[in-house]
Order: sequence, then structure tokens, then C-alpha cells
Amino acid sequence: MELKHIDITRLSVSSLNMRGTKKTCDIANILPSVRARGVLVPLIVREVGAVVVGSGGEDSADGEHAPTYEILAGKRRFHAALAVVEEGGGIEDLPCAVIEPGDDAAALEASLIENIARLDPDEMTRCETFTRLVREGRDVDCIALTFGLTALQVKRTLALGNLVPRLRNLYRADGIDAVSLRHLTMASKAKQKEWLALHDDERATAPTGAWLKSWLFGGASIPVSAALFDLDGYEGEIIADLFGEDRYFACAEVFWTAQMEAIETRAEAYRDAGWNEVVIMARGDAFHAWEHVSCPKSKGGRVYVAIGHRGDVSFHEGFVTTKEARRLERGEALEKAVRPEVSSTVNAYIDLHRHAAVRAKLVEDTSLSLRVMVAHAIVGSGLWAARVEPQKAPSDAVAESVENCLSEALFDARRREVLRLLDLDPDTPTVTASDPDGQGICGLLRRLITLDDVAVLRVLAVVMGETLDVGTGLIELLGAHMGLDMADVWQADDALLDAVRDREIMDHLLADVAGEQVAAENGKATTKVKRGIIRDCLSGSNGRVKRDGWVPRWMAFPASAYTLRGGVVSAERAARIAAADDREIEAEDTDNVEVEAETSADTEADATWPKAA
Repeated sequence: MELKHIDITRLSVSSLNMRGTKKTCDIANILPSVRARGVLVPLIVREVGAVVVGSGGEDSADGEHAPTYEILAGKRRFHAALAVVEEGGGIEDLPCAVIEPGDDAAALEASLIENIARLDPDEMTRCETFTRLVREGRDVDCIALTFGLTALQVKRTLALGNLVPRLRNLYRADGIDAVSLRHLTMASKAKQKEWLALHDDERATAPTGAWLKSWLFGGASIPVSAALFDLDGYEGEIIADLFGEDRYFACAEVFWTAQMEAIETRAEAYRDAGWNEVVIMARGDAFHAWEHVSCPKSKGGRVYVAIGHRGDVSFHEGFVTTKEARRLERGEALEKAVRPEVSSTVNAYIDLHRHAAVRAKLVEDTSLSLRVMVAHAIVGSGLWAARVEPQKAPSDAVAESVENCLSEALFDARRREVLRLLDLDPDTPTVTASDPDGQGICGLLRRLITLDDVAVLRVLAVVMGETLDVGTGLIELLGAHMGLDMADVWQADDALLDAVRDREIMDHLLADVAGEQVAAENGKATTKVKRGIIRDCLSGSNGRVKRDGWVPRWMAFPASAYTLRGGVVSAERAARIAAADDREIEAEDTDNVEVEAETSADTEADATWPKAA
């Protein structure tokens, strides 16, 4: 980059200037300064041609060709200088930073960066500049890096290019809020025009904000006007509005079946007409103009079909991606799309029938079904998502206590056995969410098929343990059902005793461990002293009799509390389980009484029935 002072007559605004060549610019705030001191901040320019001059700037000579320059950034300063000249005042040659000619993308970047620093441009102007940068070969990530934005911010700005021109101008004039405008970027051109019609109608209210989003996408009602198919042959129900002329499809599922068939028919017609490819976009995906460049059919242009959530369909004829457009500019041919052997409808037909046949056969093979279920639980699928229990602890002391307990050691040993069965590294943290050979659920299922039922059940048991939800009634139910004795796998440690600071509760624990007499004798002692006595009793030190197998009421199965104060979640869950068991026993007793009554009645009837001779 070179700094020069250039005569104002050899400067003009570039078409690449972010603020454009036709737009008027506000110079009121800088004109007084330019009148008084001239232009102090250099304009960004590049050389475009030459003129014959008699005398001029520092780089010209009498009667020679002097270069001309186009202004990439500094339009407001340039027009302020012109205003001073028109007023009859003199103006010195303008300071300019001259960049190398040729790279339009670099010129656009320079224009936008400089202008953002001087005066934040409106979003529409920024969108137009970003779009031109994309056309020049800059990708979204490159633009984001250049301007210190995130890729998402750039995409949101580029999405404004999906708007019809009138909506853009309405936004520039503050006629629509930003939230509503962003919702409209996801709508089809037809839907945007429908919204504008409501906006222009004095008797109607155009939806905005969250209401607009619901109007565009959220409603289940699909208007009849969206149909591409003949309504005479439609088998579904159509609902008419008694107070208006609108009609709607009653069942969205029936509508979409007919609509997609019509789209496929239209796509087939495009292919028969010689179009290279017809791209049917996923429902709800918008066609972004900034990602595509117009291209005729003869050069490989495609037809893009955009489908809205409310049934509207738009066909964009003759487009390729910006990347492919650059290849065409270099003279490279696009690869001709291979026409698929079957349509998406036929593929869906094939998939659904094969799925029905497989599951009808699978339901008869319980052994294979078990293996398929285990594979789903481990790897997951589009319909399965098992998560490993994180065992999140409130403190490091609690985390260390759980990690080093006997129960965890026993479970980890079983996990390592299963990891070896599946040929996984024994140090793999979990069986769940592991992928033995990188082939996903199919690769894992092949391994499970080679294992016998006993081994598969061992795998299942570990996966169930890894995904068992902590702090639920299920833990209470399972522990009681299995007759689990916590004394077999747990011993009191400092993590628990140090966490208990309530004086009343410490008295109960002391009585539980050392006996009522010791608790009474030390009733006035501090909590710290009582905690020390409990430790001595549990370890059998300092002359205390060792207390083996002690488990606080909270941790036993079933759990209970020491007081009526509440707050013991394990005890509350145990109470709910016990209440459910009591109700079940009462129901069984009632059923037994009714059966006995019926049996007694039948016996009496048999006694009065005439006996055969």
C-alpha cells in the first residue's frame, strides 16, 4: 500500500464501495471540519485508468497521462471535499492510500472494514457487501475471520439476501423490526409477498415477532392454495372457513403424501426437459441466494426445490453453488449428475416394507432381539439414546469416597470382564457409548451374535449398571427387592461424618453407634467430640468397643429417618415404595375375598341343583 496526495478530479467512487455509487450520503457532521482543515484521513483507492492533464498532483507531469483512481472507502470525505469545491472554496489534493489493483474481493474487504470503523453500516448494506465477497470467492469462515465475527453472524447477515427488495427497503426505513425480518428470511418469496400484502392492508394486521414465526411455521393449518396436486383427486378432508374464503387441509399427513408425489412428478418433468439435476431440499430448509449463482441449463444449472413447513413450494431454476460457479469461470466443466435408479418415493417404499418384514421375523427370535437391544443400548441409534450416569458429587471428598468404595471396585471388575468380551481396551471408561471397531451398531451386533446368552446378559447387566439413574425410586425398589445389606459393601468414613454438623442428628448417630448410655453421658459435649467418639467406636480405638456393620438409617434398605423433620430423600422414596406395596397387597386381598365368595356361591348352587337319577 502506497500513500499519495491525488487531485480530486482524478477520483471517482468505485462500484465496489460498500456505500455504493448511487446512494446519497450524510456529510453534515464532517463538512465543517473539511471546510476548516481539509481531508485529514486518507481515502482508500486503487488505480483504474489514466487521463491527460496539464498539471495536477504530485505524480503527474504537464501534458502527460496521469492515472485515475476509484474510491473504495472514503465516499463521505470525498463528497464533503466536492461540496467545498462547489461552494467556491479551494481544496488541496486528497490524501489517499493506494492498494494494488486487480483483487475485487480484497477491495471489498478494505471498503467494508474501513467503513465499519468510521460509521456502522446498516445490515442490508453489510449483507450486500458480504454477498459480493462470496461471489468473489470468499467463504463464510474467511469473511468471519476478516471482520472479527462468528460464522453464524455472517450467515445471519447473508440470510437477509433471501428477502424481496421491498422488505429490504422497509427495514432500512425502520418499517419492520429485526426479529420479524429474520423470521421472514426463512420464508418463501410468495410468503414474503403475502406478508407485505397484509402490511399494506389498512384493515388487516401483519403478524410480527413470535406471532409471525407461528404464522409462518407453527400452525398446523395448511392452506389449499399450497397444493401442487389436483384437488379433485384428493382423498383427504378439506376444511372451509365459514367466515372467509380460505380452505385448509384437515390432515397434514395425507396432504404431505400427496404434495411430495406432486413434487416428484414436477421434478421428473424437469429432468425430462433436460435439466442436469433437480435438488429437492429438506422440508423447512431455505434456498439461500448468497450460496448460489445463476447458471443456464446448458452449462449445468440445476433446479432447486424449496419446501416450506406450511406446504408452500418454490422452484429455483438455473442455479449452481458459488464454488461451482468459480470452476465454470476457470473453464472447468461440472460433473453431470447421475440420475438415480429409483426415486425417493420408491426408496421409502422399499425401506418400509423391508423394515416391516425384518421386525416381524425378529419378534420371533428372542435371542437375536436381546442382542439387538443390547447393541442399541451401547451404541445408540436415531431412536435410542442411553446416557451414562455421571455420579456427580457435591464435593471432592464425596467423589473420592464413592470412587474408592468396595461397590465401585466390584462393578469395575465386572466392567473390565465385559470389555474383554467385546475386545475393548480394559481401561475404556464405560461400555456404554463405546464403539469396538468403529463400525457403529452393526459392528457391535456382529460381535454380540458370536457370544452365548450368558455372556450377552453379562454385557447387558454392566450397561444397565452404567445407565442406572442415581437418586430415584428405582434404586430403593431394587435394593429392597435384592435384600441388599449396605454393611456388606460400605463402611462409614470421614466424608459422611464430617458432612453431618447438626447437633441433634449427631446425638442420634452417637446413640446408634455407641449406645444410649454413652450418648446420654456425652449429651453436653461438642459435635466435634461426639464425632470423635463415633470414630473411636467404629475403629475400636481409645478403649472403645468396636462397632461392626453399622449403617445409618438413611443408607439402609429400606431407608428411614431419625427425626420427623423431613428432608431425608431416601426415606421419602422408601415410604412411597412401601405405600405402593401396601396398596397392591390390599388389592390382592380384595381379589381373593371376591374369588372365595364366588366359589362359595357356586358350591351352594351345586348343592341345590337336582341330582341325576
